[in-house]
Amino acid sequence: MNVIPVSRHSGAHPVAHPAAHPVAHPVAHHRVASPVHVPAVASWLGIIREVGIVGLAALIYFSARGLIQTHADQAFEHANWVVSFERSLGLFHEPWLQGWIIGRNWLTDLANAVYIYGHWPVIAATLSWLLLRHRELFRIYRSAMLISGAIGIVSFVLFPLAPPRFLPGLGFVDTVTLHLHAYRVLQPPSLTNQYAAMPSLHVGWNLLMGIAIVTQTRHLFWKALGVAMPVLMILATIVTANHYIVDGLAGAAVALIGLAIAWKLTGPQTDQKTAPSIAPAMSPLFSLRQ
Repeated sequence: MNVIPVSRHSGAHPVAHPAAHPVAHPVAHHRVASPVHVPAVASWLGIIREVGIVGLAALIYFSARGLIQTHADQAFEHANWVVSFERSLGLFHEPWLQGWIIGRNWLTDLANAVYIYGHWPVIAATLSWLLLRHRELFRIYRSAMLISGAIGIVSFVLFPLAPPRFLPGLGFVDTVTLHLHAYRVLQPPSLTNQYAAMPSLHVGWNLLMGIAIVTQTRHLFWKALGVAMPVLMILATIVTANHYIVDGLAGAAVALIGLAIAWKLTGPQTDQKTAPSIAPAMSPLFSLRQ
């Protein structure tokens, strides 16, 4: 501290120069605001791109199914083998299950409605919801459908199978054609393969949509619907004579394989900060990559 000298006779005391004595001011501590995570809003361009991918994949899938050259005699041989296989396991219950609804028109109409309107409309609605609300998971389920669809096409080529409706000798009735003839007529022949019964992707893809709904919604009603959809679909495929029991089981297995592969290939890359917000809903099925 500098002291200003004064005259000895002035009677004044030495005075400290104020500039030489710095005044301590309180230091303001400003807290740095932590970054707020704002979910990215899907751009319309991105939505259009994803819709285009799904649409193109669906066209390729049905075109491939329609182009598969299948020998009917081979498909019927496989059908006889499946019936014998189910009988050996005690699973051949399709005739009496269908017989139980025949004569009950309201049940037949309900089964036909589930088979027809409970598949593609449900898939379109669920994928749209995932695309708008859960973009990262949408890519996983979209990829799961693509992978399981590719597995299905390979199976259709290697194991063509005549569905139960082509076996009237065993008591089967084609309820869809009987009650909704327009459904069969309006199907483009170029996109249809009558012997693509194994696996049942009606069941498999409905299972994927059910898993998505159950794991991503908190509402009990939607969770119940997600559980009911694949169960109702496998029953509908059986009682309408479109699939055997083992077709549905195989379809479910193929769909889960597709989901597992899709999760490994396109699942979210997470770290310790982001994992808790993404993983819990799917953790009962798969563990995230660290």
